[in-house]
Amino acid sequence: MFTGIIEEIGKVAFVETGRLIISASDVLEGIGLGDSMSVNGVCLTVTSFNKSSFVVDVMPETLKRTNLGLLRIGDEVNLERPLTLEGRLGGHLVQGHVDDTGSVASIIPEGEATLIRFNAPAEIMRFTVPKGFIAVDGISLTIVDKDSNSFRVSVVAHSRKYTTLGNRKVGDIVNLEADIIAKYVAEFSQAQKTGITVDLLQENGFLVQ
Repeated sequence: MFTGIIEEIGKVAFVETGRLIISASDVLEGIGLGDSMSVNGVCLTVTSFNKSSFVVDVMPETLKRTNLGLLRIGDEVNLERPLTLEGRLGGHLVQGHVDDTGSVASIIPEGEATLIRFNAPAEIMRFTVPKGFIAVDGISLTIVDKDSNSFRVSVVAHSRKYTTLGNRKVGDIVNLEADIIAKYVAEFSQAQKTGITVDLLQENGFLVQ
């Protein structure tokens, strides 16, 4: 489990099919084999490490569902270690299970902040609400507004400087993870709608009209 508060921007040092080596420093403190690491919002397992980098294996399904398959040597990535029980939850509960990818639709400066709009699939949009949370490349962001196929966030200067959002361009592909609470609420609501009803009992012969 993560918070969406990025600890460090790492850099891709090596890429091969199903394997990444990422240069880093801060997130290496206390790291161990088998530990989880959020890389652009994707929860991955550390398979080896040294004083300046760590290695993660990436499954084919993850490559298909995220932007990790687009990474090249030199690309920057958002890094976060898992939440600890004594840590502060400054963002929101992020699982590191990317739901789908979206794309940058527009970038508009607004004073000290920047308004960024992201196109997103319908399956993501159904879990979005104004003032609600969403994780973009592992970054916890608050939704300003939305329409049927996109949402907009306001990004402060600190977030642009210390995450990859500062280098994003229109058309870039990003990883999206909807708020887990919104997904549970939607699931429970659907379960109530599809529960046992009089019509269902009649259709299956349990009630005689």
